[in-house]
Amino acid sequence: MLQIYNTLNRSKQVFKPIEPGKVKMYVCGMTVYDFCHIGHARVMIVFDMVVRWLRASGYEVLYVRNITDIDDKIINRALENGEPISALTNRFIDAMHADSDELGLMHPDEEPRATDYIKQMQGMIGKLIENELAYKAEDGDVNFAVRLLPRYGQLSGKTLDELNAGERVAVGGGKRDPLDFVLWKSAKPEEPADTRWASPWGEGRPGWHIECSAMSCDLLGEHFDIHGGGADLQFPHHENEIAQSEGALYGQNRKEGDAPFVNYWMHNGHIRVNEEKMSKSLGNFFLIRDVLKSFDPEVLRFFMLKAHYRSPINYSDAQLEEARSGLVRLYTALAQEPAASNFSLDAKSPWVQRFTEAMNDDFNTPEAIAVLFELASEVNRAQGQNKATLAATLKTLGGMLNFLQRDPTTFLQMGSKNEDGLQTQDIEEQISARAAAKQAKDFAKADLIRKTLLEQGIVLEDKPGGITEWRRA
Repeated sequence: MLQIYNTLNRSKQVFKPIEPGKVKMYVCGMTVYDFCHIGHARVMIVFDMVVRWLRASGYEVLYVRNITDIDDKIINRALENGEPISALTNRFIDAMHADSDELGLMHPDEEPRATDYIKQMQGMIGKLIENELAYKAEDGDVNFAVRLLPRYGQLSGKTLDELNAGERVAVGGGKRDPLDFVLWKSAKPEEPADTRWASPWGEGRPGWHIECSAMSCDLLGEHFDIHGGGADLQFPHHENEIAQSEGALYGQNRKEGDAPFVNYWMHNGHIRVNEEKMSKSLGNFFLIRDVLKSFDPEVLRFFMLKAHYRSPINYSDAQLEEARSGLVRLYTALAQEPAASNFSLDAKSPWVQRFTEAMNDDFNTPEAIAVLFELASEVNRAQGQNKATLAATLKTLGGMLNFLQRDPTTFLQMGSKNEDGLQTQDIEEQISARAAAKQAKDFAKADLIRKTLLEQGIVLEDKPGGITEWRRA
């Protein structure tokens, strides 16, 4: 049975969907004022993997990932550029989709934009005011009164007195308490017309936290299965989502037996660079599109999933080269033998069972990938039909993680984009020269060509019938 580490309870729990056979999942998406970086890539890759495994396990999944297209950073960037908000956000939404497609990821089933859900946000804010959990401040903002919700802090595991105003929880002059957070920001005279909407509390725009509560509840209902995002969103963003959503539904006290906003909270770990958290403020972040100029998308996906999704990972070119070498080992096994045709995965196979056990243990991709490597070794040793069956098993299991679906020879001949190695035409000319030398019984020259190519990272493999195949080391 699938077990998921639930941040809310700080333990692994057996996954039981609200509706048998169906999963409703919401993941916090990107704020679209710039190109996506590899921190965004990790979120996209991790939850793409989660959806793939849930579907492979027989669940019908409704996957929602939002787009934040109104935010202080967006407004500031649009003003800097002298362009309308929609022009800026549409451009970076297109860029985000291009990055996702290049990475070979599935699109979410629903991808709501915050600006399309203003009515729903205002409705939720109205309920919070009715439930005496929100108030209009002297500066015109509508704020959530955190200390009126006794259970606030359940996700972060801290008491109200331990909590400090976190990122994006600006302490304004109109707040009754520093922990109170904004639900509706009153419009400022200098802000453009396309950043404000009419509301019962005056012209303005939604706060960041209310956006996700309104979109998720509208598309998935007030109680759904899984909510995911990066570890940095646990507090204050996800904590505030719980407060808003449950506060609007239940008021100040959720009674025993009342359904929680979300059953399972999942958070992926940070990406670190030189053992420091990757951040724009430190200037140590890397755009997806820049990384993919040097490394194949499958290599980046493999790098991300070699580590458990909850663990921090350290990014470097060396780590990506190591990931590429791992994929080379797997594709090399597949290159030896075409996968068996008309293949059906045998659930009783020890390889399938171990892979399934790993993935059902809180999506333990490092252990699942270890099974792939062991299976590749078995493919290398096997003979005949068993070899073809094992190769098909390897390819099929790899496909569940979005790996090993390309022609092996194509991948192996591609090499690293970082290398200024021999071109395909040069290699094939050397192979022809070696064949001619062997034909002339000049074996010393043939051996020298093989050795020279190997020194340049090209491995030759002689096959029956005088065929020579090659791959990059």
